[in-house]
Amino acid sequence: MYGHGAAPPTRTSGTVITLRVLFAAAGLLSCGLLSCLPLFRVAVLRGKRADWLLAWLGLPASIICFAVVGSVPESNHVGDVAMALVLIMGAASGAYFLVFDIRHHRTLPPTGPMPSGATAYMRPGPPHAGYGYPAAQPYATTQPTHSTPPPGTPPHPYTPAPPPPQPQHPSPARIDQVRAELDELSDYLRKHEDNR
Repeated sequence: MYGHGAAPPTRTSGTVITLRVLFAAAGLLSCGLLSCLPLFRVAVLRGKRADWLLAWLGLPASIICFAVVGSVPESNHVGDVAMALVLIMGAASGAYFLVFDIRHHRTLPPTGPMPSGATAYMRPGPPHAGYGYPAAQPYATTQPTHSTPPPGTPPHPYTPAPPPPQPQHPSPARIDQVRAELDELSDYLRKHEDNR
């Protein structure tokens, strides 16, 4: 989707927290019916067989519990046990997701703006292709193109890239010329309309 070598856009902390709250609340707010949703998210992020098995078993378990609640009379305690079980599944899957997601995002390398004076070689993690910058080549070498100075020579100071060229505005003489031509055209049109 992003092409070869281009990294997907990074999520902000607000997006991560919003997704975390929505996935964790899905099991509780649906009374346990969607308790498998946070489990599927964990399975997608981790990719382990045990997580996939837990997620796929959570879906029919919540459906079976709701079927039991709907099929037994209200005076039967089996319905109460089934409802308690499905609510516990919703809360447990949300808690399991929160624990995993918080640990997962703590292990990711930090992203964000680089400190001033830093270069791309100092940034941890994969290179990111932003607007106006070329995407990383998958088979390119990661060696810097400059050579190290011989011992005893002072290091070169950091020189920032030149600022981008400013957009060119039309010169005042050109504006005056265009204004004069428009005035002539409006005079011509007025004369032409008066002759009718």
